[in-house]
Amino acid sequence: MHSIRMFIFFLQELLSRRNVVYELTKRDFKTGYLGSYLGIIWAFILPIATTLIFWFVFQVGFNSKPVADHPYILWLVCGLAPWFFISDCVNNTANSIIQNAFVVKKVAFSIAILPITKILSALIIHLIFVVVVFSLFLFYGFATDLYVLQVFYYLFCALVFLTGLSWITSSVMIFFRDLGPIITIALQMGFYLTPIFWNLEILPKQYHLFIQFNPIFYIVQGYRESFILKVWFWQHWTTTIYFWAVAATVLVAGAVVFRRLRPHFADVL
Repeated sequence: MHSIRMFIFFLQELLSRRNVVYELTKRDFKTGYLGSYLGIIWAFILPIATTLIFWFVFQVGFNSKPVADHPYILWLVCGLAPWFFISDCVNNTANSIIQNAFVVKKVAFSIAILPITKILSALIIHLIFVVVVFSLFLFYGFATDLYVLQVFYYLFCALVFLTGLSWITSSVMIFFRDLGPIITIALQMGFYLTPIFWNLEILPKQYHLFIQFNPIFYIVQGYRESFILKVWFWQHWTTTIYFWAVAATVLVAGAVVFRRLRPHFADVL
């Protein structure tokens, strides 16, 4: 009960500083692309290049068959879009406090805002990438319908989960710098263990439950159910309840861990 009260107070403090969050997000987004000729275009070069490589390998090289009557490239980008967003957030938020160590000693500044600004900055890129996904579906002649609106629900799921996770990683990183390489390895493993470029159906059914324990699977699969499979999220009520139980636990735990470690940040940085 004490953890819940601490979490509520923590959120109230952040909401009261939403104007600061907006300004810092805008600054972080701009500074990420200052000094380069192509500017913001660089934010799309890597994901688009990665998408083209996978498309060439699996569509052209291995002649991958359509999935659910959709070209493989459409099925692939529905998995890559949320994964790029999640991996960018996890990578960038872990170092968000260390990179801004000069503000830690400012009493009037809420340090918990820093990881959130990284998430919101990545969100801008992700929303544009979602527009690209929409465009690809239209290009291939697949009309949109009400199911695609679920993308915003699954995006909200990702934001809740990532917020809690970012508070944990960014605060622990200050005391345990080896967490950075661990996150890199975990993301590499997560990419191949999550059905992004491969279909869950290729695995025997006894292994499906193991894959579904990964909360990121819920989000990736949700994007595909919104664009391709046409399934409402409440039709999988067991996995939905499981995801929100995990997401709520991570969010509350993140707020509690961050708030308890916050007084010691200045001593270590």
